[in-house]
Amino acid sequence: PGRVVTTGRQSRTLIVIARDAYLLRAGTRFEVRGQPESRGADGRVREAIVDTLHILNGAVLAVFGNGTKRIEMPTAVLGIRGTGVYVEAAADRAYICTCYGNTEVSARADSSVRETIRSLHHEAPRYVIGGPAPRIEKAPVRNHTDAELILLEELVGREPPFVGQFHESSY
Repeated sequence: PGRVVTTGRQSRTLIVIARDAYLLRAGTRFEVRGQPESRGADGRVREAIVDTLHILNGAVLAVFGNGTKRIEMPTAVLGIRGTGVYVEAAADRAYICTCYGNTEVSARADSSVRETIRSLHHEAPRYVIGGPAPRIEKAPVRNHTDAELILLEELVGREPPFVGQFHESSY
């Protein structure tokens, strides 16, 4: 928490913070907010707590452990609870795929423009369009794979809920 990560035009990176894992695509600027790792009075290490991700631009695939999180992008805000998501952030539009789990998607400029998504396996990708009349629109599934989700979950000792239920797919 407190760090900003920027990937180059032809790079990507994997990040693991506590029970969450992230794959940042090329050209991404990503800021993590929350509480850093610390030691308690008893000397035990308390793991870092991430509560907000600020994605200024680019694309991030992420898996989250228990607890609530928030992703902020220029045109959208995403409330998350134990979920796998893929997002692409640009100045005028956000792409959001709730790969599995529950999210609350809202327009940054008008929080009354919102939708609750409950997904088992990529059922409801959305665009959040900015501007004077923000809106949420249906979108195709794109630019991320189940294999990447499986890798991220393995990094934090879990398995996505769809494993064993579906054939491998790539979007």
